[in-house]
Amino acid sequence: MPGYQVKFETLSIGGEEFHIRSLLDRQQYADPLGEAEAAGISSAAWPLFGLVWPSARIMAGAMQSFEIEGKRILEIGSGLALASLVLHRRHGDVTVSDCHPLTEAFLRENLRLNDLPHLAYETGNWSRANPALGRFDLIIGSDLLYDREQPKILSAFIDLHSSADVEVIILDPDRGNRTPFCREMALLGYAHAVTTAATHQESGEAYKGRFLNFRRGSTAPTPPAAVPRGAP
Repeated sequence: MPGYQVKFETLSIGGEEFHIRSLLDRQQYADPLGEAEAAGISSAAWPLFGLVWPSARIMAGAMQSFEIEGKRILEIGSGLALASLVLHRRHGDVTVSDCHPLTEAFLRENLRLNDLPHLAYETGNWSRANPALGRFDLIIGSDLLYDREQPKILSAFIDLHSSADVEVIILDPDRGNRTPFCREMALLGYAHAVTTAATHQESGEAYKGRFLNFRRGSTAPTPPAAVPRGAP
């Protein structure tokens, strides 16, 4: 027994079905070797990677139609990596990253459940060096600004792994740290636009949040109306 319980669910994303193994609930915890603790993950935060979050579903829906041709893509703080699964099914060049020690194992199982081939995974710890990660043309992430320390740490991590011409899309469910994050990104030379995300998930449940769209390089920031909105 792994020390935690899981469940299996089928999600509809952009009209397509994805079979997902996730943790049973927020009460799950198992860190017998202290790997999560060594990565800076508390017992309270331990199960968060393995749950299906509303923002992850909205971001995944947005990635169903986003232009990805010729782009090297990174999903940061991926958790169950729903957006990456969508992009992978579209044959996108995607790398999944997270700092949780079980993320990769859950990713491999969800790839198997959906009959998808191998997908690149690299550790992505925002406050530490990640030499194997490299640089990307499109960086995405959902619900990452959950405490006051995140804007500076996250913006520095993104900048370190951004190509010279890069687009960054962060979906924030209005947790309150959006403004300082946008300020940090501006200081690093990124132009940005903000737009309201879809007001409902495909399940019909209400959603409140904003897409933060950043660009650096030869292109101007995407106008708010052009930023992906996820489910209608």
